[in-house]
Amino acid sequence: MRGLLLTMGAIAAAGLSLAPMARAADPNPSDWQSVLDQAKGETVYFNAWGGSENINAYIDWAGQRLKEQFGVTVVHVKLDDTANAVAKVVAEKAAGRDDGGSVDLIWINGENFASMKQQELLFSPDWTTALPNWAFVDYESMPTILTDFTIPTDGLESPWGGAKLVFFHDSARTPEDTMPDSASELLAWAERNPGRFSYPQPPDFIGSSFLKQVLSEVIVDKSKLTKPVDDATFEADVAPLFAYLDSLHPLLWRGGKAYPQNYPDMKQKLADGELDIIFAFNPSEASAAIKTGELPDTVRSFTFSGGTLANTHFVAIPYNAKAKAGALVLANFLISPEAQARKQDPAVWGDPTVLSLSKLDPSDRAAFEALDLGVATLTPDKLGPALDEPHPDWMERIEGEWRKRYGVAN
Repeated sequence: MRGLLLTMGAIAAAGLSLAPMARAADPNPSDWQSVLDQAKGETVYFNAWGGSENINAYIDWAGQRLKEQFGVTVVHVKLDDTANAVAKVVAEKAAGRDDGGSVDLIWINGENFASMKQQELLFSPDWTTALPNWAFVDYESMPTILTDFTIPTDGLESPWGGAKLVFFHDSARTPEDTMPDSASELLAWAERNPGRFSYPQPPDFIGSSFLKQVLSEVIVDKSKLTKPVDDATFEADVAPLFAYLDSLHPLLWRGGKAYPQNYPDMKQKLADGELDIIFAFNPSEASAAIKTGELPDTVRSFTFSGGTLANTHFVAIPYNAKAKAGALVLANFLISPEAQARKQDPAVWGDPTVLSLSKLDPSDRAAFEALDLGVATLTPDKLGPALDEPHPDWMERIEGEWRKRYGVAN
């Protein structure tokens, strides 16, 4: 989902103003009936990653429901790189197109959110907490709903789903009691099983997430990850990460001379027996793949007892969106109990909900409780602690360092 970071410098080079972006004709989310009235007949261009058939099908379903319930048309603009949508907004701002923009809603998080927020390219003020379905959101016990990669969301983006890094293996080939329980144990496992593990080449989102997981475990002063990179200490701070990777890479699939293209490629390699351990940012991913026949029913999940990365993914509205009212209605629908329960079903997507079940009425709560999460999905108490995502500045820097040291064109 996450594309290449559109750097602050690149945006600044476009000559963008830092003036407030509020528009006189913007819809008022506190007056929800007026939002619904304004949204009727609008077409929302939803820019979202298009690399998964089940996610695309879910977005199509959401669009059908919006058309039926609210008279709003949703067009899924399929992205392979979220930064492409950000770049459209940047270009439109540079051209003075402050109204009638081509991007109405973006599936976004992390670096791209930080970039757009800093340059005030997002619809404001706080609209998220004014959405009617915000009342069901579990922001009290899920701190990643209020911060995105340590950056306060400030009501500029609405949560859509949860994510946590989880590893998968085929128990028919690799017994569960042989699986590693930390990054250091993974390295020791790779020494015993050369060629049986790999990760996608950064800046692929899953590959970059692996770098962050290792960094979070090996950096000496973990508090540094909550702040921007300190140039004076950066080399020393990341030295343990690259020492780890220097040891790991000769043990990777194809000796680290090539990398899986992305998570679907890793999944296929697990199914084909080329890899023994893969990972994803969705605890239900393995069960969903078993139901679709992409993985054998002997695949199981595991995680590290010391914790793995966790975050929330969001949707955001650009400051110059043409269909702001329709975008608000879509964002609100995406956090409805109906939409969230369907999304958490592994047969549909398997994406964890951002809602608090205790806030739902009995019938909505029952819909979640009736879900069969699948044989390979870990229960919440087995997922282990959640590690916070590092400040976005770290991702850009370690991706750049990775390319200098190991960059390979597959």
